[in-house]
Amino acid sequence: MTTDLATSLSTQPPPPGSAPKPRRLALAIKAWRWLTSMRIALILLFLLALGAVPGSLLPQRSLNPQKVDTYIAQHPTLGPFLDRLSMYNVFGAPWFAAIYILLFISLVGCLTPRIRLHVRALRKPPPNAPRHFDRLPESTAYETEIADYATTAAALLRKDRWRVVTRDEPAATTISAEKGYLRETGNLIFHIALTVLLVAIAIGKLWGYSGSILVQDGDGFCNTVQQYDSFTPGQVVTGSSLAPFCVTLNKFSASYDSAGTATSFRADITYTKGLNGPDQHDVLQVNHPLRLEGLRLYLLGHGFSPTFTVKDPSGQVFKDVSAPFLPQDSEFSSQGALKLPDAKPKQIALDGLFLPTAADTGNGVLTSIWPTPTAPEVALFAYEGNLGLDTGQPQSVYSIDRNQLANGALKKVGQKNLGIGQTMRLADGTAITFTGYKQWASLQVSRDPAQTWVLAAAAAILLGLVLSLRIRRRRLWLRVTPADPDNGTHRTVVELGGLARTDAGVFTDEFGKIAARLQGPAKAPDGRDE
Repeated sequence: MTTDLATSLSTQPPPPGSAPKPRRLALAIKAWRWLTSMRIALILLFLLALGAVPGSLLPQRSLNPQKVDTYIAQHPTLGPFLDRLSMYNVFGAPWFAAIYILLFISLVGCLTPRIRLHVRALRKPPPNAPRHFDRLPESTAYETEIADYATTAAALLRKDRWRVVTRDEPAATTISAEKGYLRETGNLIFHIALTVLLVAIAIGKLWGYSGSILVQDGDGFCNTVQQYDSFTPGQVVTGSSLAPFCVTLNKFSASYDSAGTATSFRADITYTKGLNGPDQHDVLQVNHPLRLEGLRLYLLGHGFSPTFTVKDPSGQVFKDVSAPFLPQDSEFSSQGALKLPDAKPKQIALDGLFLPTAADTGNGVLTSIWPTPTAPEVALFAYEGNLGLDTGQPQSVYSIDRNQLANGALKKVGQKNLGIGQTMRLADGTAITFTGYKQWASLQVSRDPAQTWVLAAAAAILLGLVLSLRIRRRRLWLRVTPADPDNGTHRTVVELGGLARTDAGVFTDEFGKIAARLQGPAKAPDGRDE
């Protein structure tokens, strides 16, 4: 069977009288050789990188489906065409998966014979010495009176980690030495690690997911799709496959130095494993996530949520209601909105700017001069009317819908700068009191089942590059011809030749050092031949 396979893969013409290979088999062999060539692997790698570009330039449905719909509406001709090409779901598109799989097959097909040949080369001794050393790129010759010089030279080369083989010729002894096998080893490590990296990334994209949520002090969430502000699932992830756990943010705190630079962020949390697990305590910090149920819980950011007590004309009181405001600068001037759809007789919206340490720049314009809340104030704008929450159109929770302002559904009814405890009263009797603030933290849950493999593959890629770029393959040969007084030679003649498989120009200096080291034992301490 081995002979038949070797015959089928041979590039030699078939012997006379042999049956030709079936056409389909010949085409399959040709296609396999074409797919597993290094040139095709490089082309597929380039196509993979090129195919990922639209995923960075165009909105993706897995991240923001509303943005995709908006883009298609703004580009009625190009948008639907790109949608048919799966440009809004690039990493889940059939054509991207096809490139990915073909690249994986090509790499495996390239590596399999190379690994086999490299193992065979490692087991194969260095080649025989050539007949004419003067035809090699590097060569020299010298004499010595050491009778068993071949043994001495072989020991020196082995000490320098050369693979050495000594052979006897009719009138001389030859030494074949080779070094630099790790160059090809590094090359194979690089390509194997690249293949492992492709597999690990594919596993992460299929079975991994990430979700982010903004949590205020005292609030919490459970690991369900519905509770995340944004959720990016893998291709085979379903809501029922998420590990059960719950997290409560007890308190967030931040510290700053005298220059206003943050020195630490701490999120004190309580979490439970499973549905009925005991409460456990932990502190999240930047680059110190909580590892739980094969997941990682990261602390990403923080901000402030001003709290208000609102009393509408009907006598209904909304006590200490709050909404997260998003930081706009390094001093944590934060912008946001609070919506009260249950207010009567009209719905109320509050839009404003929260300033942790407020300072008046003139004409009633406030700015924050410090990121910590030492003198918090809020520049507040009040609106009444219809918030448009029942129209079915998505709205941001961090701002007022400007379309409602443009069509007159919402009207501005007041504005004022408020410190803690101060109240703004509207014409219809509504009282809005700024009662304080809470802090919030932005948390991210991430699961990547192949993260360890990705890290190991990346390290192996670097190792393979270092080995393949730093190590050079080279060979040395010595021919030691012993003294023969009958033929007029009274000293042992040593011929030395060298060949670099790569970077031949660099080998000249190394060869000179090797020649000097090998000639050393043939010299007496005073410089005379022994």
